[in-house]
Amino acid sequence: MREVDGAIRPRSVMEKQRIDPPGTKKYAPYSPGVVVGNTIWLSGQIDVDSGDTIEVQTQGALDKIDALLGEAGSSKHDVVFAQVLLKSMDFYAPMNVVYGAWVESIEVKPARAAFAVDALPADALVEIVVQAIRS
Repeated sequence: MREVDGAIRPRSVMEKQRIDPPGTKKYAPYSPGVVVGNTIWLSGQIDVDSGDTIEVQTQGALDKIDALLGEAGSSKHDVVFAQVLLKSMDFYAPMNVVYGAWVESIEVKPARAAFAVDALPADALVEIVVQAIRS
């Protein structure tokens, strides 16, 4: 049993688990990832520390996604949806080259959305959000 809003309620069979490996850099109050049952939700990943090109930042974000998925007992092969936020649609083609290499070995590629936004945290060029199902 646990207390929720002042009431005692039974614990859910599908409790939320936080994915937060040591050294994970955060830009706001959030969990880098959450697992409920076999579903994994990752917060948007950016990498402004690796460099200032779209290719380097895209690869850095994907590397962080790989690490978080690994921490959750999963991998990119379990990703079902990816959302790519770009500072400019001018970055779409070079981002897509890096992203395409990342998904190349995945038999069933994730569904994906990509669009430009006005600004991203830490002045990043790209932010990538994924959801996965642990197999």
